[in-house]
Amino acid sequence: MSIPLELAANIPLLKGLDEDTLAKVASIMVLRLYQPQDVVIRKGNAASNMGFLLRGALQVVDLSADGRENGIHIIHPGTYFGELSVIDGLPRSASVVAMQVAEVAFLPQTQARALIFNRPLVAERMLTHLATALRASSHQRTLLSIPNAFQRVFAQLQLLVRETPQGAVIDLPKQQEVAIMVNTSRETVSRALHTLIKLNVLEKKGTVLIVRQPTRLKSAAEAGLDELAPLSEKNGA
Repeated sequence: MSIPLELAANIPLLKGLDEDTLAKVASIMVLRLYQPQDVVIRKGNAASNMGFLLRGALQVVDLSADGRENGIHIIHPGTYFGELSVIDGLPRSASVVAMQVAEVAFLPQTQARALIFNRPLVAERMLTHLATALRASSHQRTLLSIPNAFQRVFAQLQLLVRETPQGAVIDLPKQQEVAIMVNTSRETVSRALHTLIKLNVLEKKGTVLIVRQPTRLKSAAEAGLDELAPLSEKNGA
């Protein structure tokens, strides 16, 4: 089914467009609901649309040469995906999987291309988005080159930190999802998190991790457990 005009008007990429354009876009968008682990788009498939996440969370994943699943990044509400294949017409370069119940609005490829190429406001936002995605991809490649698994977990957590009026927090995905993103086991992620919590670098509060010592977390991401050792020895003294 199509989506309400008010909903389309609140999609970040579309904000500020005239009402007639928004009405046309909303009328041809298709709304779909996905359950956890559902495949939203599959690598290698032909592009037919561009997706806008309205609710929930998605993860972009790919397979390594030896068949292991690697997480690339997480898609949050307000973000769109599938734009590369819409622009160049090539097959999907990665798969997108639902991390939790997710609501997605899809815009057909023809109309998506018309917005990107004919609306300067949309084009500017798209270019900014692509630049951000390119930088994030570079960070992820650097992270995966770290030989120590604990340090990769610390570095991934550092990338997930967001600032709030109350301080730095992390909306933590499931441990298996973090494991996929940093190419390690869920057990390793669990041990790394336990280490940070034990040393009071992080505090678990519901589904959120409060970053009690942002400088320590940053240092651990850059230097690994060696940076945490002095604090560990001090706590054990």
